[in-house]
Amino acid sequence: MGLVDSHTHLGNRRFADDLEGVLVRARAAGVAAMVAPAVDLVNAREVLAIAEREADVFAAVGIHPCDVDTVTGEGWVEELRELARHPKVVALGETGLDYFHAPPEGFTVEAWRAWQKRVLRLHLEVAVETGLPVVLHNRESWEDLVAEVAPFHGRVRAQFHCFTGTLEEARPVLEAGHVISFTGIVTFKNPGSMAEVAASVPAGCYLLETDAPYLAPMPHRGTRCEPGYVRETAMKVAALRGETLEQVVAETWGTARGFFGGGFAAGGGRLKMEDG
Repeated sequence: MGLVDSHTHLGNRRFADDLEGVLVRARAAGVAAMVAPAVDLVNAREVLAIAEREADVFAAVGIHPCDVDTVTGEGWVEELRELARHPKVVALGETGLDYFHAPPEGFTVEAWRAWQKRVLRLHLEVAVETGLPVVLHNRESWEDLVAEVAPFHGRVRAQFHCFTGTLEEARPVLEAGHVISFTGIVTFKNPGSMAEVAASVPAGCYLLETDAPYLAPMPHRGTRCEPGYVRETAMKVAALRGETLEQVVAETWGTARGFFGGGFAAGGGRLKMEDG
């Protein structure tokens, strides 16, 4: 048992030169398992190659909403199914909706959002077929994202990653059996509604993540984020909940095991509780 970074982009080019050191530092910080989501099908094979080498790294395969222009039609879905069969794949994603970034050339806003929704639905259908959970991205699209997932309640479990909404927004998706996850934003001086949500969300309904190389927590804010920094997020969540670090580690480890399934197991990381 140990810390779980449930969302860390180990296949990002910013880790290309020193990934081994990044993983060594994560394990030294007590990280026992890492889930690396893909942003497109090429990146999916890259994160799978990392997961094949590293016992404590697992993969999510899918297409990020900002990268759905890398596929057309539905022929790509068979490749997604093939990737999903890999024993180190524990989820589909990162998929979802993103209404913040402008569409690429050749797309109107309406067409871009419609294609994002179609790609998301296809991920959800593959999730039903495979029994895998899905990792969901949201940016300025919460209501539409929840509406797209709603028909799959009871058939698919979802991680609403990098959750920054309110407890009122979270409650319906939690009641439907999904989970939310907190990034280093919760450690910021002004974390918005995240502090209240992190303090109040029931055990078993939340995960921790870094979203590395993005969103480094305090005191690392402004630098490249690493999976080892999930420790700072865990410590902050523990303080907000009035719990020990040991409690938060145990809760989130159990939640991760339940969410990502039986193939999800610890590697070499161990948390030194006395340091918390």
